Amino acid sequence: MIRAKLGPAFLFLAVGLAITGCSKKESEEPSEPPPPTAVVDSATAGEITGTVKLDGPVPNFKPIDMSAEAFCVQANPKPVVPPIVVTGEHGALANAVVYIKSGLGSYHFDTPQTPVVLDQKGCMYTPRVLAVMVNQPLEVNNEDQTIHNVHPMPRTNKAWNKSEPVGDPPIQFTFTKPELAIPIACNIHPWMRAWLFVFADPYFAVTPKTGEFSLKNVPPGTYTIEAWQERFGVQDQTVTIGPKESKSIDFVFRSAPAH
Repeated sequence: MIRAKLGPAFLFLAVGLAITGCSKKESEEPSEPPPPTAVVDSATAGEITGTVKLDGPVPNFKPIDMSAEAFCVQANPKPVVPPIVVTGEHGALANAVVYIKSGLGSYHFDTPQTPVVLDQKGCMYTPRVLAVMVNQPLEVNNEDQTIHNVHPMPRTNKAWNKSEPVGDPPIQFTFTKPELAIPIACNIHPWMRAWLFVFADPYFAVTPKTGEFSLKNVPPGTYTIEAWQERFGVQDQTVTIGPKESKSIDFVFRSAPAH
């Protein structure tokens, strides 16, 4: 077999091509897009308001068995029904989350620095449903004379599980990515449950017992508005608002009659 000798000139050329190829490959790799800088013009922004209601009877739920924890029994002299469906007058539905699902342009929004607070009181999470913006602090307090542990279970954000003994300072945490309906549990008291929503924009609301919601300072456009409820799932509606226009929409969830 005859082997040709590779001279210095050939080796220099080969190394040069390899370096050029690597540089070209690196330059072709996509870079992250710059953060949005557009700001909503409040002079032309509108508002989307409405209500969320339940058509039909409120489902029956068994009272929670807290007998495994003496303090929890003492803290709740009356039976506690899990607040999966909470209604007000005329079927108004609480703890529904209403938000812009799609149609929003690329805008910059300031992150609120005021924490959203989740309390542990009477061996229950209060409120049942809450929402924050990305990187907004979530603060969890323990008002009970017993230890709890706070265990969010996200799918895309970082999961964590922290004990909160009696008298400890509040736990603060932030979530770096938008994510819907993150369950929060307490492994010590398995009946404790809350739901956390993380949004990239401020266009969301959690309904009180009046069932009312309001999405303010919405730029003109056509949007898909979604309403989520723990028991009944989601509903979508499309709404178009013009400059300085206000629109009202209603969501009605239906429950099956009791047998």
